[in-house]
Amino acid sequence: MSEHGDDDHDHRDDGHAHDHSHGTDDDHDHRGGSDHDHHDHDDHHDHDVGSLQAAVLTISTSRSADEDPAGDVIEAAFEDGGHSVTVRDVVGDDFDTVQSTVDRLVDREDVDVVVTTGGTGVTPDDVTVEAVDDLFAKTLPGFGELFRRRSEAEIGTRVVGTRATAGVVQGVPVFCLPGSENAARLGSEEIIVPEAPHLAGLATRDED
Repeated sequence: MSEHGDDDHDHRDDGHAHDHSHGTDDDHDHRGGSDHDHHDHDDHHDHDVGSLQAAVLTISTSRSADEDPAGDVIEAAFEDGGHSVTVRDVVGDDFDTVQSTVDRLVDREDVDVVVTTGGTGVTPDDVTVEAVDDLFAKTLPGFGELFRRRSEAEIGTRVVGTRATAGVVQGVPVFCLPGSENAARLGSEEIIVPEAPHLAGLATRDED
């Protein structure tokens, strides 16, 4: 497998402001708003999932379950946040394999959120985004925008080669991260783990 351009970026572990106050448009701080606004804001979080069950899928032809640093840091981020990882898997950079695996994961009763790592660059074998995009019922463009913004200070204009993305598949949020350990740490610790409980709750709200 060729090296993924985005996977080799040096996302340094330091220098990130861990500001977890960001969220969807519905989560904006209604400064100066009425009590009714504040009440609606609180009610909006009633659907948050308290303890997530996550699936972590590493997409690589050169890594194994025993040597998967990106998957390890994603799993640690969920566990540190009080959640659990119920599935860990490693698959090759193959369109059909990636698509069918994600489709199978979101159908599991013990999976509330899926995070993939790897295959989001621009080399010919980077097929994660294309494979998963076909499954999205809704896209979450804010995730990729925020991930790239937080990466820019460290990797500069090379951020244009990073195609991190996210969306909802069958009521399950799916996040696609680059394959480097530091990128996986940034995305999972600073964005996914803080926001996934809210997104998972909203994605299944009509099913309650």
